[in-house]
Amino acid sequence: MVGRRGDMASERMADGPGGDRPESSPRAPDTGPVGRPDSPHRPPDGRPEYQPRPLDAIDRDILQMLQMDGRASIRSVAERVHVSRANAYARINRLIDDGVIRGFGARVNHERAGQGASAYITLKIVQNSWRTVREQLRRLPEASHIALVSGDFDVLLMVHTQDNRSLRELVLTKLQAMPEVLSTRTLLVFEEEDLEPDA
Repeated sequence: MVGRRGDMASERMADGPGGDRPESSPRAPDTGPVGRPDSPHRPPDGRPEYQPRPLDAIDRDILQMLQMDGRASIRSVAERVHVSRANAYARINRLIDDGVIRGFGARVNHERAGQGASAYITLKIVQNSWRTVREQLRRLPEASHIALVSGDFDVLLMVHTQDNRSLRELVLTKLQAMPEVLSTRTLLVFEEEDLEPDA
């Protein structure tokens, strides 16, 4: 789904370009496209547009390392990819500004966090209601992924709830209560695994 926001980013990604700790950490993404917060151009849904840009081998190594450990320090990143700390710091901030890095967060074991029931839920929705439905789904604390898809249904939603009763209440009292939702189908998850980047 549209992933849950969480930016533990910068305090953890510690070292700045000139020492063990920077005066300021790598920045969160700007609200405007390609690092320009004053840009007036936005798509109809109000979300910023980012233009894709080619990544070199060092950028990709940095992304892989941060995917494995979002708390890695600038010093450790620089040493791993064989560049100076100033270079690593600048590259990470550029990746953030360009919207390549959307944020930093924790990988959660939902079962140990008291969310023992997981499911994919498919939704058929009223034509041209995607943006309205998306905003309602974003507000659900149980939701962890939302996607607009092609095929026999329109939306794929991943949820984590305390138990099957909570899951049933979510479907019947929240999802099916949305006027734009025509029908739902629930697929229980028996086992799941997050794929880790190769070391």
